[in-house]
Amino acid sequence: MLRSLKYLPGLALSASLLFVPASAQTPQTGQSSATPKPSSSSLPTLHASTQLVVVDVVVTDKNRKPVHGLKASDFTLTEENAPQTIKHFEEHTALTAADATKFPAMPTMPPGIFTNFTPEPVNGAVNVLLFDVLNTPVTAQQYVRQQLLAYLNSAAPGTRIAIFGLTTHLIILQGFTTDPAVLKAIASKRFGKTSPLLQDAVGGSGIQNSQADDMEDMGLPADIVANVRQFETETQSNQVQLRVKYTLDAMNQLARYLSSIPGRKNLIWFSGSFPISILPDTSIKDPFVVVANSESEFRDTVNLFARSQVAVYPVDARGLVTSPVDSAATTRNYGRNPGRMTQDLNKFAGDTADEHNTMDQMAEGTGGRAFYNTNGLSQAIASALDEGSNFYTLTYTPANPDRDGKFRKIKVQSARKGVSLTYRRGYYADDPDKAPSHLKSQPKQSTVTDAAVTSSAANTQQSMRAAMMRGSPTPSDIVMKVGVYPTVKPAQSEDKPAAGNVLTEKTRGPFRSYNITYAINPTDITFLRTPDGKIHADFELVIFVYDPDGVLVNHLVTELHIASSLEEIRKNVAHGIQYSQQISAPAKGQYFLRIAVHDLNRDHYGVVEVATSDVNNLAPPLPPPMPASSVTPATTTSPAPQ
Repeated sequence: MLRSLKYLPGLALSASLLFVPASAQTPQTGQSSATPKPSSSSLPTLHASTQLVVVDVVVTDKNRKPVHGLKASDFTLTEENAPQTIKHFEEHTALTAADATKFPAMPTMPPGIFTNFTPEPVNGAVNVLLFDVLNTPVTAQQYVRQQLLAYLNSAAPGTRIAIFGLTTHLIILQGFTTDPAVLKAIASKRFGKTSPLLQDAVGGSGIQNSQADDMEDMGLPADIVANVRQFETETQSNQVQLRVKYTLDAMNQLARYLSSIPGRKNLIWFSGSFPISILPDTSIKDPFVVVANSESEFRDTVNLFARSQVAVYPVDARGLVTSPVDSAATTRNYGRNPGRMTQDLNKFAGDTADEHNTMDQMAEGTGGRAFYNTNGLSQAIASALDEGSNFYTLTYTPANPDRDGKFRKIKVQSARKGVSLTYRRGYYADDPDKAPSHLKSQPKQSTVTDAAVTSSAANTQQSMRAAMMRGSPTPSDIVMKVGVYPTVKPAQSEDKPAAGNVLTEKTRGPFRSYNITYAINPTDITFLRTPDGKIHADFELVIFVYDPDGVLVNHLVTELHIASSLEEIRKNVAHGIQYSQQISAPAKGQYFLRIAVHDLNRDHYGVVEVATSDVNNLAPPLPPPMPASSVTPATTTSPAPQ
C-alpha cells in the first residue's frame, strides 16, 4: 500500500505529547501481588497444529519467460505419488521497467535524514547477491563486479537486494535496499581479494606448474619427484576440504539468517564453484589419501535452504570455461612427459563436471537454476531475479500426517502445455518437537507449523529479532523519518556512552554518540479509547548498534505510552509523533544503527538502518528544547532479543 509523507514534513527535536513512564504502567511480565497467578497445573492445555508445506513454483515458457495468469486448477501436486489438495494459492508478479513511470519519485532527503518510506511497492521476493571470494579467482571477481554494474543500470524499480561476501566467513556488504545508487556504490568498491585456499587464486591458466613439475623438468630422481607431488596433492586436497567447510558453514548461516524473513528469497551465488567430493588421484603414489566427501553436509545445507524458502541460483563467475592445457604456463610440462597432458585434460574435465554438478544439485534442491558456460553474467542475474520474482505459491497439508523424518518427494505439474516448472523437489517430514536425525547439530526448522495456541511473548520476540537483524529488509508497517547527527565534531570522541545505553561485554570506548530524532506517522500507530475518556497509544523506540560483521555492540530500548484527550492528540500529532534520544558507538571503525519504532498493540514495526560513516562528518545539531508537558520515559535495560 502506498502512503504519503504528508505527516512527516520535518523533524522536530522535542516531544510534544504527554509521555507516561513505562514504569507507571502495568508490568508486561509478572503480576501484582493483589492478583494471584493461577497455577499452571490447574489450567487446561490445548494443543492444535496444522502441518503446512509451502512450495514456490516458477513457470516459464520455451524462451524461459515467466508465464502469468495461471489458476490453482492449472496445477496438480503430489507427495510420494499421492495427490494433495492445494489449500492456498497465490501469484507473485515483479515490477517491470515500464512500471517506473507509475510511481512518484522518491523525495530528496537532506543530509542526516533517513526514511523507510518508498513510493514503489516492493517485489514479492527479496534477493541476495553473494560474492564468493573464497572460491573465485581475482580476475573473475572483477568481471562479476562489472557485470553487476551493467545489470543495475537497467534493474526494475522496487527490486529489493542485499549484498553479502564470503571469505573464510560470511560478511554483510549491504543490507536490503531498493535504491540502485546504493547498490552501485557497493558494486564499485574493490571488495574482492585473493583467496588463501584457491590453487589458481589469481585466475591464470587454471593448471599451474607445481614444484614437482619443476623438479621433474630439472631431471631430479623420480622417487623424489613422486614424494613432492604426493605432498603437494595432499596439501591441495586439504585446502579444498577447508573451502568446502567454510562455504557450507557460511551457507548454513545465511539460510538461518534468511529464514526469519517471510516469503521467497532468491540467492544469486557468484562463485568459481567447489566440489563436494574429491576422487582418487592416480597421478600420485597413494591415490586414495586425498579422497574426501561432503555429500551429507551438502545435503543438509540444501535442505536448510529449502525449509527457509530460499531458492539458490549459482552462477559460475569464471564465465565460459575452456581447457588451459595449451597456455604458456603449462606447455613445458608436456614435452618431457606427454602423458601429463592427458592427465591434466582428464583432471580439468572431471573437476569442471564435479563443480557444475554441485551447482545443479544446489539449484534443483532449492527451486533455483544454475548458470555456467556463459559470459553473460548480467543476463544471468536478470534471468535469475526475473524468474525468482515471478512465481506461484502453493501450500498444502500432507495427506500423510506421520512426521517420521523421512524424505517426501514433491511433484508439481501444470495443465498448461509447453511450460517448464521449477520448484523444490521435496522435504523431510520432521517432528517439530524433535531434532531431525540428519540435522542434529542444527536448529529445528521443519515444515511450517501453525499452532492454535501460541505464546504471544515468543511471537513478539521472533518478530523483533526479524525486524532488528543487521541488513535485513526494513519493515514499513509504520512509516517514519529519523534524523541522525553526531553529538561531537568528527575528530572528537567521548570516554563514556550515552545514558541508558546497554553495551555488550566486549564493547570498549572511546565512543561517538548520535542524536536520533524521530518523526512517526501517527496513522500507523494504534490509538485506543479507554473508559477514562483518554486516547492511549503504546509503543517502543529501539536502537541496535552492530559492527560490520553483524555483531551487536550496544542497544537502547525506550518504552513510551501516550495518554491524552482526543483534542490534544489531534493537535499534537498533526506533524507526526516526534521524539529524541541518544545512542553511542565505538569511535573507531564503521558501525550500523538499526533504528525502529514498535507498536506494542499490533506488533507492527517501522525500521531504518544507517551506517555511521554516512553521518560522521555532519555538524552536530543544537541541543533540543524540552517542553514542560513532556515526561521523561523509563528506559528498559532488558537484554536484546537473541
